[in-house]
Amino acid sequence: MSVASQIEFYRSEVGVQRLVAVSKTKPISMIEEAYEAGQRIFGENRAQELEEKYDKLPKDIEWHMIGHLQTNKVKYIAPFVSLIHAVDSPRLLKEIQKQGAKNDRVIPCLLQLHIAQESAKYGFDKDELIQFLKTEYSVESFPNLEIKGLMGMATFTDNKEQVRAEFTSLADTFSKIKSENLLSDNFSELSMGMSGDYKIAIEEGSTMVRIGSAIFGSRP
Repeated sequence: MSVASQIEFYRSEVGVQRLVAVSKTKPISMIEEAYEAGQRIFGENRAQELEEKYDKLPKDIEWHMIGHLQTNKVKYIAPFVSLIHAVDSPRLLKEIQKQGAKNDRVIPCLLQLHIAQESAKYGFDKDELIQFLKTEYSVESFPNLEIKGLMGMATFTDNKEQVRAEFTSLADTFSKIKSENLLSDNFSELSMGMSGDYKIAIEEGSTMVRIGSAIFGSRP
């Protein structure tokens, strides 16, 4: 199936505002095809590749940084990025604040929670995150970023019940943060679910899914 037809399918499946088309490693031509089909939200996982694509493509695209972001790469995307999904440490938050101030803008972010059983995935531990929000985070300390929600990646497994349990855990933490008023009313996004598990993620409360290979084809 073509990129355009896949975009149409997934936009009808998950909703226009909740679909992030993950275009990492894919050529400009494929992104243009998705754009012509109406898609406006794209996700990349490398800061410099994201910067290059931003320069070459229409400016009404919302670019989401979805991969692990090193502090020394924030400067490449700070002037334009619409949302940083994988904020996994206080150190990274401080760098985003620094670059947001340099660019005179407030950068929207999601805090990544480590929910998978795989040690290779990044993110805050649940208790660590709650403690950070209660004792270290404040709007006054981070005026040039806005925490919009949480992000998580489930274990890469065929065990659907395990995946569901991990998404449930993330949704429970999201609800706890909201119920305890640890962040502002704009804390509303729950980014979870990819090509293989997006249906479970939506059932568990996802507001944003990241779909790449199912739209653009497999990667090497």
